[in-house]
Amino acid sequence: MLNLNNTDSNSLQDPVSLNVGGEVYTTTLDTLTRCRDSMLGAMFTGQIPLLRDRRGNFFIDRDGKVFRYILNYLRSNSLDLPDDFKEMALLKREADFFQIRPLLDEIRHYELGPHGAARRSAVLNADADCQVRILHFNLKRGPENYELRSCAVRVYTANVFCTSCAVIESLCARFSYRAQEKVLAPQPSQGKPNYLRMEWVPRPEELPQDLYEKHRYQELTVTSSSRLPDASASSGIPDTRTFMEEMLKIALAEGFRLDSVFPDPSDILNSRSLRFVRY
Repeated sequence: MLNLNNTDSNSLQDPVSLNVGGEVYTTTLDTLTRCRDSMLGAMFTGQIPLLRDRRGNFFIDRDGKVFRYILNYLRSNSLDLPDDFKEMALLKREADFFQIRPLLDEIRHYELGPHGAARRSAVLNADADCQVRILHFNLKRGPENYELRSCAVRVYTANVFCTSCAVIESLCARFSYRAQEKVLAPQPSQGKPNYLRMEWVPRPEELPQDLYEKHRYQELTVTSSSRLPDASASSGIPDTRTFMEEMLKIALAEGFRLDSVFPDPSDILNSRSLRFVRY
């Protein structure tokens, strides 16, 4: 059980142990406060309350996989990544959350340089479709009293292809399924890391929650990163229009430009297919 930690100056001493999403790191206050206008700087100068886990480590509820590279950058003021590094989208997202602006600038330079040239050039294609099905179900009114009901269920599917696997990984981190109080990330097609297929069913108002879950339907949500702690917000995707709107936001943020729209180029959000290119 996590408890709020009293973050007065006397409670922060070197070395500092951090539990970031289950990964434990040991570092110094000087490293963590190197960029004082960042989220980490605010956390470890007492401006933002901190949490501790059961073992007394300071706890940050973020992805811990790439946090080591953030710490390395703060220690050395240099972005030192392995040649086969494939988590750039995740590293950029975490650097943006912690608002380490010099690191974000360094990542941009890295992507534009020889290391990022291959990753920059890419083609992204997104298709979305909807099928309407009539669902018949029994609604219980009382003991041995059932009423036959029907409702329209809209099954949405989206197929995304990108020549950059890093973009697909970024989409998997941005979208999520929500069903039976569980949140799951979509996964690339098995054996095809460049393909991502998503299927979701928003719950009709007239369909009871228990019957919705019984049919194993699930909603699709999109997570928007926030600069405020613990303020990551997710919103549902109710239709293909909203999905295409999110794809536009994500693709443009990743440096793509819109190349083609089908079927009507003048009506982008109501399109069934979008194609993006990045040079």
